[in-house]
Amino acid sequence: MTKIPFITLLCLMFPIGSISLAQSLTGPQKNAVRSANAYLSMGGFSRDGLIDQLSSSYGDDYERHDATAAVDSLSVDWNEQAGRSAQQYLEMSGFSCRGLIEQLSSDYGEQFTKNQATYGARQAGAC
Repeated sequence: MTKIPFITLLCLMFPIGSISLAQSLTGPQKNAVRSANAYLSMGGFSRDGLIDQLSSSYGDDYERHDATAAVDSLSVDWNEQAGRSAQQYLEMSGFSCRGLIEQLSSDYGEQFTKNQATYGARQAGAC
């Protein structure tokens, strides 16, 4: 049987988040970190979109303050996430540069900042 170093196990449990920050989180917040990492491994999320997903009664139903603390404890490149999300949209349908930026930055869409959405649309080749 192969022994796995403890630090490797921690990195597997918190692949994107900061381990030192995770130590100060409550139990529900640590669970929300695990859920957030799972969502981030599946697709592009904005900070606000991820918090909404974690705290939604149709999502994971964490308390909003726990979801916010969990997301804020992670080291996430939100521009990179916007690029991933933009690419996913372009794989499903055609978008103009302006239309994709609007979809990515809309409160009813992905909720990226306008700058993040613009970066993502450019990285995905829509602009």
